[in-house]
Amino acid sequence: MINKKLAEQPLAQLLGQRIAELRKSRRWTQAQLAERLHVEPETISRFERGASAPSLHTLENLASVLRVSIGDLLAHSSTAPDDQAMRISAWLSELKPSDRAFVTGIVQQLCERLRPPGD
Repeated sequence: MINKKLAEQPLAQLLGQRIAELRKSRRWTQAQLAERLHVEPETISRFERGASAPSLHTLENLASVLRVSIGDLLAHSSTAPDDQAMRISAWLSELKPSDRAFVTGIVQQLCERLRPPGD
């Protein structure tokens, strides 16, 4: 069932929130994302505010730059383990191999420590 508050928001606003969330998760400024997309920072600001929506071409470029699928851009953030794993994968993909190994080792240790007894 769709959250009523989410259903009432226009698609441009939901997309803008998702773009902002993904951008911030990478610790990029609007200017840094704009540079990667070859657009002006104000364009990113308009997208994130929901004042305008990207063209299909720009949506494809956004997905590529943010290393997510177009579906991920259009989907509301999910707490499903597979969706969370995809977000973590996108973050890890930006690290060098030794740092990825370090992070995954820490995540594994945390999961083992937090796993309920008997699992």
